[in-house]
Amino acid sequence: MVSATDMTAGDALPAEAFTTLRFAGLSFTPLSVDQTVAALARRTADAPFAVFVTPNAEHAYLRRHDAEFRTLGDTCWISTNDSRVLRRAARLGGLDLDFAPGAYVVQALFDGMIAPDDALTVVGGTPDLVARLEARYGLTRVSQHVPPMGFIHDDAAVAQAIDFVAGHPARFVFVAMGPPQSEKFCARVVADGRATGIGLCIGSSLSVITGTSDPAPAFMEQSGTVWLYRLAREPKRLWRRYLRGFYGLGLGLRDAARLRLGVKRGVHQADAAR
Repeated sequence: MVSATDMTAGDALPAEAFTTLRFAGLSFTPLSVDQTVAALARRTADAPFAVFVTPNAEHAYLRRHDAEFRTLGDTCWISTNDSRVLRRAARLGGLDLDFAPGAYVVQALFDGMIAPDDALTVVGGTPDLVARLEARYGLTRVSQHVPPMGFIHDDAAVAQAIDFVAGHPARFVFVAMGPPQSEKFCARVVADGRATGIGLCIGSSLSVITGTSDPAPAFMEQSGTVWLYRLAREPKRLWRRYLRGFYGLGLGLRDAARLRLGVKRGVHQADAAR
C-alpha cells in the first residue's frame, strides 16, 4: 500500500489530524463525503484558520509549477479527492482514494449541518450567487467580499481580503475561486494568523448547488466524463485546464503501475516534488 504520514499544518494544526496518501504527485486525505462532513462538523468555530481543498488531476500540474500552491497542498488540513479519473487510475494499483468532491461536500453541509442563522463568509462569486444561496437555504448572516480579478498578484487587494475574513468570523469561509488562486489566498490567511474557521477551496461548488451552472447528465457524472461535457460547453475557457489534467493522469497511471508491479511498496513523499 501507499505509505501514510501524519498531516501537519504548522501552528494552524487543528486538534484532529489525519493520515494522508500520496498519489499522482498529490496529497490526499482518504475520506468519504460523510466522513469529511463529520470532520468539518467536529471542528470548533474559534479554532485557528485551517484549509480544506479538493485536488483533481490539474492540481498535479499546478503544484509542479508553483511552489506556493505546492506548499499549501502539503500543509492543508483536509485534502479530499475530486477526480473520478484519478480514483480509477489508483484502483489499477490496488489503492482506493475515495471520492469527496467539493460540490458534494458543500451540498451535504448546507443540507444537513448549516443552520439559517449561522454566520458564513464567502470570498469571490457574485452578489447574485449569494442572493440565490440565501433564498435557497433561508440564510440570514452571509458576508461576502468580491476581490478584483487576479487579485492574488496585488498585495493591497490580498490584504483587504484577509482583513475581511479576519473581521467576519465564521465557521465556514467559502473561497469561491478556482485553483491556484483560492489555495494561495488561504495559505496567506493562515500565515496572517488572525482568522478562525475553515477555508473551503470549493471553486464553482456554490454555483452548482444553487443551480447557477448547468450540471452534467447523471450518466456522465457517474462515468467520470463530466470534463468532456464542460469542455464541449466552454472550450475556450477550459481547454487548457483539461490539457493540464492529462499530466496528472499520466502521473497517476505511472504510480498505479509501480504499485501493481511491485517496483515500489508505495508512493513516497519525495515523489510529489518530481
